[in-house]
Amino acid sequence: MHTSDTVVGIIGGSGLYQMDAIHDLEEIHIATPFGEPSDAFLRGRMGDTTVVFLPRHGRGHRVSPSELNFRANIWGMKKLGVSRILSVSAVGSLKEEIVPGDFVIVDQFIDRTRHRVDTFYTGGVVAHVMFADPFCPNLREALVAAAGSTGVKVHDGGTYVNMEGPQFSTRAESKLYRSWGADVIGMTNLQEAKLAREAEICYATIAMATDYDCWHEGHDAVTVEQVVATMHANVDHARDVLMKAVPAVTSAPTCGCQSALAHAIMTDPTTIPDEARDRLGLLIDKYV
Repeated sequence: MHTSDTVVGIIGGSGLYQMDAIHDLEEIHIATPFGEPSDAFLRGRMGDTTVVFLPRHGRGHRVSPSELNFRANIWGMKKLGVSRILSVSAVGSLKEEIVPGDFVIVDQFIDRTRHRVDTFYTGGVVAHVMFADPFCPNLREALVAAAGSTGVKVHDGGTYVNMEGPQFSTRAESKLYRSWGADVIGMTNLQEAKLAREAEICYATIAMATDYDCWHEGHDAVTVEQVVATMHANVDHARDVLMKAVPAVTSAPTCGCQSALAHAIMTDPTTIPDEARDRLGLLIDKYV
């Protein structure tokens, strides 16, 4: 696949609501079978690459983590031809050595959410995709290299606890997650990763540490002010990393993410309701 043929999606987290490096911008509003996305998609060019940007929480930070329509966001990316998604997410650090301001290119998840839909395959279609390794290895490699070349301190690998939110952790919860060996904690990335895998889109995350959650002896409990201050400092670094990562991502070899559904759909095609075929056609037509 030529670089110019690859469409890269960027999902901006807290603080990253626009990408000045994207030019020839076009605002695209998409109605999806799953409702409204977080905001309009912004399609443009970053160098020779077509890029689709979406602010996860909407411009103005209007949508809380538990209210995010993850299915609409990922379906919209798929509709616009995105085959690779780079996500940016603000997180709390659960380890001393992950200092606020560091970036972690995470490679695992622990799910602590309770109120979220995290699959496309309901209402007459059952699919079980593999999720042992929830992030695309090729995209992770590109992000690690890009982050390292910008001078930001980057940690290669780590486990992301996806809590429900929107409140931050209790001290007991924070200490529990540390006892599990987890590295960072956030509120948004697990559902994106699951749905991207179900949509056969490669996905990887830049987790930007903003604070020490509330476990750290000698540090104040996390406050919104503390998070926001560090977050703003991180965002400029994240933009630099994305600018370097996008060219590498477009030339990354095809991986198993892009055929994740090949053996995952369990439902007899003759029993799939017409409504489900219409709703899921973008994702399943090549198989059923």
